[in-house]
Amino acid sequence: MTILVFGDSNSHGTRPFARLGQLDRHPPEARWPMVMGRALGIEVICEGHPGRTTVHDDPIEGAHKNGLRVLPALLESHRPIRLVIVMLGTNDCKARFGLRGWDIAAGAGRLAQVVQGSTAGPDGGAPDVMLVAPVPLEEAGVLAEMFQGGRARSRAIAPALRETAEGLGCGFFDAGRVAEVDPLDGVHMDGAAQVAIGLAMADAVGARLGQG
Repeated sequence: MTILVFGDSNSHGTRPFARLGQLDRHPPEARWPMVMGRALGIEVICEGHPGRTTVHDDPIEGAHKNGLRVLPALLESHRPIRLVIVMLGTNDCKARFGLRGWDIAAGAGRLAQVVQGSTAGPDGGAPDVMLVAPVPLEEAGVLAEMFQGGRARSRAIAPALRETAEGLGCGFFDAGRVAEVDPLDGVHMDGAAQVAIGLAMADAVGARLGQG
């Protein structure tokens, strides 16, 4: 059984940073997808790309940051997949996109539809999907200007994403219930927060897969 995590820098394990351009990463044992996988005893493939959006080309960082562009290839590359976990939306909160929480949830829902319409699951069916609302951000440190207005946007994601997940028959989890961002940069998390998400996700995924 394989789980695919489709996320951004907080799934990649990026550490909070004090200056732009830092590339420090938490060790594998302190990245939430790996914590979850160990707790469940299930193979987890983490496709966490820093800067990834749900469905938007980034006019500054590049079109390759658009999750919708790369998801079909990843589904084919890693199949058969039992469950795809989508935790995106933080980068959609950047001021350059000017999105609302509903828009961001709709973008994640579009990704879920791609998974549901694929043949990447067991026996050529579609994988199950879980949509995860990212931890709300703060406008702090070197990322404050980039994410101007993002504090409010990020807090509007979870309720809208819950409705989106229910409408599509997907699982849902709100990571903001169990973790907070680090105040150093207001976007990334320390190791303790990563572990907290991993353990909570293990419980949620286990229940979704009938292991809980």
